[in-house]
Amino acid sequence: MTQITRDGKTILVLGGTGKTGRRVAERLKARGLPVRVGSRSGSPPFDWTDPGTWAPALDGAAAAYLAYQPDLAVPGAVDAIRGLTETALAGGTRRLVLLSGRGEEEARACEKVLADAGAEWTVLRCAWFAQNFSEGALTDPVREGEVVLPPGDVGEPFVDVDDIADVAFAALTEDGHTGELYELTGPRLLTFADAVAGIAEATGRDIRYASVAPDAFAAGLRAQGVPAEAVDLLTYLFTTLFDGRNAHLGDGVQRALGRPPADFRDFARRTAATGIWNGAEQ
Repeated sequence: MTQITRDGKTILVLGGTGKTGRRVAERLKARGLPVRVGSRSGSPPFDWTDPGTWAPALDGAAAAYLAYQPDLAVPGAVDAIRGLTETALAGGTRRLVLLSGRGEEEARACEKVLADAGAEWTVLRCAWFAQNFSEGALTDPVREGEVVLPPGDVGEPFVDVDDIADVAFAALTEDGHTGELYELTGPRLLTFADAVAGIAEATGRDIRYASVAPDAFAAGLRAQGVPAEAVDLLTYLFTTLFDGRNAHLGDGVQRALGRPPADFRDFARRTAATGIWNGAEQ
């Protein structure tokens, strides 16, 4: 039994309603651990853009899971992580687990903030989420039968968000993860076309993937009414992170949990069974 469990102190989960945070909070609650979900609708509320909400959310917390919104690549993220880390340490929250991204220089700067601050830190440097196809902006394109994005024939080791949550849970509640940087990926490289083909096979539907030039991609987002800041961020991410820099596997899941990572094929089959990708005609 770990120190955090013995003390019965709260664990703060920032981004607690998002893809990873929701799962982390669910795992903590299932083990009977006291959890505080950090979100604008939480009690007390937490807002990354309002530093006045940080200390109340951290009050009494022994550990915190840091999932920054909208992405560590945006301007101001490093300052926010630095400020949150200083607030946490000043209030006695020493164990900090950061959700980070592969291939992002800005994310690495945020990782360094934790390492330099003297916290009991763990970094989860993650590949592209498999669940981006089922719990985000790509869900509707999959349902409609065509996913159009800039990446071409570049491999990505899509990671299952449930693996991320399992590693985060371990880092928050167990000893032995302090100072570890876990590169969390799936077990094999897939292009986006491969991933979409896997979803098509799992659903038994005709779902196509098309690679489009970044300018055309951005124009399509603007035509859909996507805010300019979001267009810029998505275009940056899709054109920067998929240049081959992340086309290699990480061993973080194996090192943290002692088991291999989940395969995208299993994610696709499991998710298809829920019916979430059924087309409008179905």
